[in-house]
Amino acid sequence: MTLQELRTQFIAQLTPLYGEEEATTFFYWLTEAFLEMRRVDVAIAFSQELTSIEEERFNDATAKLLQYIPIQYIVGKTSFYGLEFNVNEHVLIPRPETEELVDWIIKDVRKQSNQEIKILDIGTGSGCIAISLANELPQATVSGIDVSEQALTTARVNAKENNVEVKFIQQDILNTEGIETYDIIVSNPPYVRDLEKEEIKQNVLAHEPHLALFVADDNALIFYRKITALAKESLTKEGSLYFEINQYLGKETKEMIEAKGFEKVSLKKDFFGNHRMIKATLK
Repeated sequence: MTLQELRTQFIAQLTPLYGEEEATTFFYWLTEAFLEMRRVDVAIAFSQELTSIEEERFNDATAKLLQYIPIQYIVGKTSFYGLEFNVNEHVLIPRPETEELVDWIIKDVRKQSNQEIKILDIGTGSGCIAISLANELPQATVSGIDVSEQALTTARVNAKENNVEVKFIQQDILNTEGIETYDIIVSNPPYVRDLEKEEIKQNVLAHEPHLALFVADDNALIFYRKITALAKESLTKEGSLYFEINQYLGKETKEMIEAKGFEKVSLKKDFFGNHRMIKATLK
């Protein structure tokens, strides 16, 4: 089978589920992962014959995509804030919105002096937030907490492969009574309510870890309350707390943080225009 024949077959099989544009994107994602060929390389190699092993890899990937397995899990990697991260079924796939949160923190820190700072990422997952911050802010000592030891195994590999130092700790934040002192605490905790599951794509709902995604409808801010309470006691003077939040609960989240004693709380919209981030600073 030639590369052109494979492309035609692949897109035809996946278009009914994903649409032609996304199916085409998947094809080029896989040619880069499996054949080390960029889109421009594929265009000039359509007549190239694939080996039986290469055909088998594409067939296997097609079967998984037809089961709504995320393509990031199929290739085992994804990009985030200019770095490459290993991902698997034990960690959430990093989202572009979270890159905006990381960018907010980095810009805020760079406005200040280059003095040493301590940063804690709660619910670190793949380590994408903690590792990106450590990579961009050499003056920072960064730690990451997660309840899942399997997620932390992935995070440790990602830190090593991206040549940064991050201390990862297995800990259930909901059962934590106190933490060390930090200048910045950041978290992208579970915040999707059960009632919002119908808005979630099938590939996310069926394959990404629910432990890192969902909260009960009647206690949607459970992680935010706990982390805010811990942050109030452990942040340094003028230290800051950053959250990625549920876009539907921006007002409620802001009011809860203010009620916990933070005086300066600001909501920020993502590039889709949704309230997705919040920053709270101690005075």
